[in-house]
Order: sequence, then C-alpha cells, then structure tokens
Amino acid sequence: MAALQSVLLLSLAAVVCAGYSSSLGDSSSSSSSNTIAGSKCDKNPLTELTFQLSGSNLHWPCDSTKNIYVQSGRYVPRNVIVTRAQLQRDSAFVALPRYKQGVPFTLGKVNLKKGECLAKIAPYPCWAIQEEGNCQALQSVVDVAVDQNGLLWALDVGIVNTLEQPIRRCSPKIVAINTANNKVVKSIDLSDLVTSESRLQFIVIDYSKDNKPFVYVADAGARSILVYDITGNKSYRIVLPRATAPTNDVLYVALTSKPDGTSTLFFSYLSSSRLYSIKGEYLRVGQGAGSIIDVGPKPYGKQAVLLGADGGTSLFFRYKGENDIYLWDSETCFKASNLQEVQRGGDCRLSTQVLPGHKRFMWALESNFHDFISDRTGCNGASIVLHPVVRECDD
Repeated sequence: MAALQSVLLLSLAAVVCAGYSSSLGDSSSSSSSNTIAGSKCDKNPLTELTFQLSGSNLHWPCDSTKNIYVQSGRYVPRNVIVTRAQLQRDSAFVALPRYKQGVPFTLGKVNLKKGECLAKIAPYPCWAIQEEGNCQALQSVVDVAVDQNGLLWALDVGIVNTLEQPIRRCSPKIVAINTANNKVVKSIDLSDLVTSESRLQFIVIDYSKDNKPFVYVADAGARSILVYDITGNKSYRIVLPRATAPTNDVLYVALTSKPDGTSTLFFSYLSSSRLYSIKGEYLRVGQGAGSIIDVGPKPYGKQAVLLGADGGTSLFFRYKGENDIYLWDSETCFKASNLQEVQRGGDCRLSTQVLPGHKRFMWALESNFHDFISDRTGCNGASIVLHPVVRECDD
C-alpha cells in the first residue's frame, strides 16, 4: 500500500503449498516503488524465510496464565487463525479475528528471525488491551495497516464469535498504535458511520500530497467505503452504485500510488464480474457520485480475489478456489494479456494477502481458511504460512 516505505523492492515467484478461502478470499510495475527482482525462476524456495504460524504457538507470560485461559475456555488453539498481516522491518503485525470462542488476543506481533520457521505470536502491544468485553480494549481485529510514519491502524469490528453465535461486545472502532513506543495514540469510534447492515472488512491508509492521513474502510454489508480524515476529524460514507455489488459478500480493496503522490483505490466484490476504482483525491472530500471508474471485466469471467498492492501501481489477484497469484500493473489495460503469473499454488492452502516488506520481498500470507470455517482443521487448528513470493521453475 502507498503508506509503506518507498525503498521496498519487489521480488516475485512461487513457493510451497499455498492458501486462503475466497469467502474471506504481464508487465512489471515501472512506476512502482518496488521493482521485480525475481524475473528468473528459482529452484530453491526461501525456506529459511518461510514462517509457520499457529494458534498452538502463542507467547504466554507464564504457564499458569495459559492454563487459566485453557480451563476457562478463553483459549482454544484450533479456533485461532491469522488472516491479515503488515510487515515492518523484521516484525509482522497480525490480525487474529475472534471468529470463534477461545481466541485470547486479537492483535499480535511476530518476530521474523531467519531460520526460525515456527514463529511465536505475542499479543500486541500488550495483554491488557486484548480483554474481551472491555470497550476500551480490542474485541475483534479483522485487518491492520502500517503507514509511512510507523503507525499501526487496527480495524476492530466489535463483534466476536462471528462464525458461531455472533455477539456485539462494543461499537466498531479504529485504533492507532505508534510502533516506535507501542503506545495507543488514537481511537476512532465508527458508530456514526455504520448502519445495521454494515460489515466492515478491510482498512487502508492514504496520505494526501500535503502529508495528511486518511483512513478508508470497506463496508461490504452497507455497500460503502468509509472515509475518515484524521487531521480534520471529519468522516464520510460513500455509498457505491448498486451495480457494483451483485451480492454483498466480500468487498476487496487495495490502494495504488504513483511517484507524484496520486493514489487510487481499486475495489471489487467477490461476486462482481468487474473491477472498479476511485481516485484518492475524490475519497478525501467525500465525492462518490460521478467519481467511480469501471476498470473493466475480470479476465476469463472468473470471480477474483484482490490480494493487495506492492506500494506502487501493481496489484495482485488470484481466482476463487485457486492459488496461482497474478500481478497486474494498473497503468496498463485490465485484461488477461496484461496479467503476469508470479506464483503457482499448491493444494492445501490459499493466499489471503500479498504485501511488501521484510528483506525487500513481496510476501504471501496463506492459510486453509476454508477448512477453518468448516471445522475441518483438526485439533491443531489452521495451517498458516508467511513467506516471500518466489518464482518457481518449470520442470
């Protein structure tokens, strides 16, 4: 996303068994801040930079605390899953939504140490902010974004147990944490922006050319993009045309940025056959009518999952139920001939996100979310992997 540092470089390709469910979920980027470094295939995927995440491998202050959580039902390892991440140097900040009962914390941090494939997830920034039922704390974080100033923005929907028996604990909010000192610096109540139909899913951060921050939130249920002007303390709800949403399932969003600071938010519902966009300059003033562009039909008529952006003008996709990842430079026409395959997927996991970060690679977050929502993961829970995207050679 545009808020990440421009020094990140793009390294592309494929790895091991990949994954994510779509129910959550050609040319290189010439104007992107990231450049394709993996144009030649690599027989050896970067196994030392492949990190396995698990609900069974959390960081606890002590064994007695863990035992208390287990005995009280507040910790059920198989009910913990990582769905979204943001990378900053050698750390990953991860969202662990409280989809089911027994998720002890909903925002975590992972240290990405080379060679340590099974990485522990620690609560971030501390245990105290994770208390379920305390509206001053985080209830269920579904997405995170780290901006160019090192602020972590967490989207907390306020609803827990969404895949079992949903309980609204608190109002939805956005919490900003300064990653330099791990202090909460802002909390934004979204009550005035949501409706009874709202279903908040993704968050992106944009900066205007005069360096003012704005937050965009995808509200799939209300067919809207929520906009919050941090500096001006103003907010807007931009209602999308009915034609953009055949059904209000998953509203994917990703932000691109040109070197001159011009930003564009691309969006599409999973069920939609088309991709749309709106420039940041219109979002920032709450102008929706007449500002939305129909970018074009999704190639091959398939349902597509928008996985993320590279910090420049390139976007990443996969098709529903498939895990081959494709790159598209948004400066070119949106058609099949301009899509470049950058990863060949496996069978056990599906990609949920592609993001720039650590070691100057593009990274893929994968899981068997489709098994998780169907209670088919077994006692060990979901299989989650974070790894660089690396091109694989043909046999």
